[in-house]
Amino acid sequence: MTDSVSDPGSEERWRDKLTPLQYHVCREGGTEVPHSGEYVHEKSPGIYLCVACEAELFDSETKFESGTGWPSFYEPAAADAVEEAVDRSHGMVRTEVKCSNCGSHLGHVFPDGPDPTGMRYCINSVALKLRPAEAE
Repeated sequence: MTDSVSDPGSEERWRDKLTPLQYHVCREGGTEVPHSGEYVHEKSPGIYLCVACEAELFDSETKFESGTGWPSFYEPAAADAVEEAVDRSHGMVRTEVKCSNCGSHLGHVFPDGPDPTGMRYCINSVALKLRPAEAE
């Protein structure tokens, strides 16, 4: 069963469930060091899930090498898998990407990706969990 945005929960529950780095990224909007994440160069087929609630976020078929140091995808697994919000932190305006199920921060999206969408969803590895294709 997945946690949802409407699930009252508590920050203590998130701290118990997530590692300190996962908590920092997913619940505090942090980021991992570029090129440090476990999925940056991952090429295995499967579905990338939200590490916090296990909602399906991205299909490995949409993953591409962006050279940015974070896993990049050109579209979410489903139109309603992620939510976008304006992020004005760090002296710039970006589009934040969150899990639409639990509200966890995942990363940012930029309009400089490949065809067919032209979008680059730049996602923290630590916010993801790969479910290999053979487990589907």
